[in-house]
Amino acid sequence: MSLLTILHHPDPRLRQKAEPVSAFDKALQKLIEDMFETMYDAPGVGLAAPQVGIPLRLSVMDCSESCDQRRVMINPEISACADLQKMEEGCLSVPDIQDTVQRYNRLHLRAFDHHGEPYELDAEGLLAQCIQHETDHLNGKLFIDHLSSLKRDRIRKKLLKQQKYA
Repeated sequence: MSLLTILHHPDPRLRQKAEPVSAFDKALQKLIEDMFETMYDAPGVGLAAPQVGIPLRLSVMDCSESCDQRRVMINPEISACADLQKMEEGCLSVPDIQDTVQRYNRLHLRAFDHHGEPYELDAEGLLAQCIQHETDHLNGKLFIDHLSSLKRDRIRKKLLKQQKYA
C-alpha cells in the first residue's frame, strides 16, 4: 500500500466529472486500499478518487470514531433524501477550511461494493452527510460550492496564498 497525493482546490482535476467504474480487478482493489491508507493518514472520514487525480466514480469512507467501519461506494446513486439541515463541513481538498452547508440528514443509497456487488443502504447523520459530500466530488463539485460566491472567493484567495508560500 502507498499514500496518494490529495489534490487541493483550485486544481482543475477536482472539477472533472468522474467516469463509472467498469472493471473490478486487482488494480481497483489496490487503489481502494491506497485510498483508505491515504484517508486515514490525512486524517479524514471520506475520500473520492477524483481527489487523488483518478476520475472514477469511487469513494471510500469510515465515519466511525474507532476507524473500523470501512465503506466503499462505487457508481453511487442517491435517492429518497429527507430532512434538510445545516451541517458543519470540511474537506481534505480544501484544507483548513470549515463552514456550514445544507445537507440532507437522511437518504437512500444504491451503489456497488469493492467486489462489484450491488448494495442498498439507508443512511442518516454523519454517514448521510459523507455520502453526499463524496458524491459531490464524483460530480466535480466541492463543498464550498454550497457557499455564497463571496465566501468561495475568499476561500480561493486564501488557498492560493497558502500555496504560494508553501
